[in-house]
Amino acid sequence: MAMLGSINGLLMEGLNGDNGWSLQDYVARGGYVQLRRILDNKITQEEVIAEVKKSVLRGRGGAGFPTGLKWSFMPRSFPGDKYVVCNTDEGEPGTFKDRDIMRYNPHAVIEGMAIAAYAMGANRGYNYVHGEIWEIYKRFEAALDEARAAGFIGQNILGSGFNFELFAHHGYGAYICGEETSLLESIEGKKGQPRFKPPFPASFGLYGKPSTINNTETFAAIPFILNMGGEEFLNLGKPNNGGTKLFSVSGHVNRPGNYEIPLGTPFSTLLEMCGGMRGGRKIKAVIPGGSSAPVIPGAVMMDTTMDYDGISKAGSMLGSGAVIVMDETVCMVKALERLSFFYYEESCGQCTPCREGTAWMYKVVHRIENGLGKPGDLDLLNGVLGNIMGRTICALGDAAALPVQSFLKHFGNEFEYHIEHKSCLVPKDVQWAGSGFHKAPA
Repeated sequence: MAMLGSINGLLMEGLNGDNGWSLQDYVARGGYVQLRRILDNKITQEEVIAEVKKSVLRGRGGAGFPTGLKWSFMPRSFPGDKYVVCNTDEGEPGTFKDRDIMRYNPHAVIEGMAIAAYAMGANRGYNYVHGEIWEIYKRFEAALDEARAAGFIGQNILGSGFNFELFAHHGYGAYICGEETSLLESIEGKKGQPRFKPPFPASFGLYGKPSTINNTETFAAIPFILNMGGEEFLNLGKPNNGGTKLFSVSGHVNRPGNYEIPLGTPFSTLLEMCGGMRGGRKIKAVIPGGSSAPVIPGAVMMDTTMDYDGISKAGSMLGSGAVIVMDETVCMVKALERLSFFYYEESCGQCTPCREGTAWMYKVVHRIENGLGKPGDLDLLNGVLGNIMGRTICALGDAAALPVQSFLKHFGNEFEYHIEHKSCLVPKDVQWAGSGFHKAPA
């Protein structure tokens, strides 16, 4: 069980441990009250979307796009099927919040999706669950069975005439399927590769029908927003950064886990909640939004607030909310080698700059780490990442290049030392061992 902590928490507040996921427990905590209120009082679609807009809820999967605005793009008068899709393909290294929402509070996701479907005039939904968390998929299926039996999803929900069928779809563990159009391709039974945009999913999505895709945490927040009101939710955070956010904290802290805090909370407060740095060591660097976010030096991060704007000002992005903390024992060359290998392995191969460029970046970083670096390697890396960024169908190319760019920017001296001395700047007797490593690409 991941550690759950909160300051003014919503999504994880009052949960009854591993046994609190059931419909009975969720209803006892006020679950499905908002769905019932909307249907019983015939609250209009426009009113629901307006309340979500007031909350300034931004997408919790990485992009941070305003949720209410995204919902307004759905052509509600379009005849035939329309889809609401939940992205639980949690494959970003360092991220483990969505699986805990699904493990401990799955009915919040179901209610949020049902409300979203009502607001956008959708009649079908899918929750795409990452392929490597099978037990979470089964948990969600069990929650679906409970919700369906109680009349919260299905035909004529609560006697209102509103129909919404919701299904779980088990993915295959491909990182690329976290990209929304690759996810849609995978649900359709195709190879998970991104689509060209436009057309955008709101007009041509799943099975060619209008579709809206949101993250697990985004949907789970909806019942709480409608319960307290959009303005009150916004005021939990700060302007342009409404509400609370789950952060998955890992790395060299004493208590890694998921922590729900108001957006705008200082990073230093979050670090204190995590018990501080492991072994009392100094903080060296933080990746604040999952492995694709640029790394930030520890001293800069200590003066940063945990919100979209604050982290952007510090030179990175909030992303998925995965906070990877590294102490002074970390060799940054070795850390980047591991990240580069991941993106080399996970590139879907559709775009040449990404397919070839991720291999080149990993190959060069790998040889630097293993004492074979050449004087021109840093210029070569900068040239390769420059030929990837902005030249691919989806953002995976940028996701692979941004870590390389930021590691070189902030910790270039360690790479230079490796090349010149064929060894690490961090003394071997204190260096964090890290994980075992892999071959270089042919």
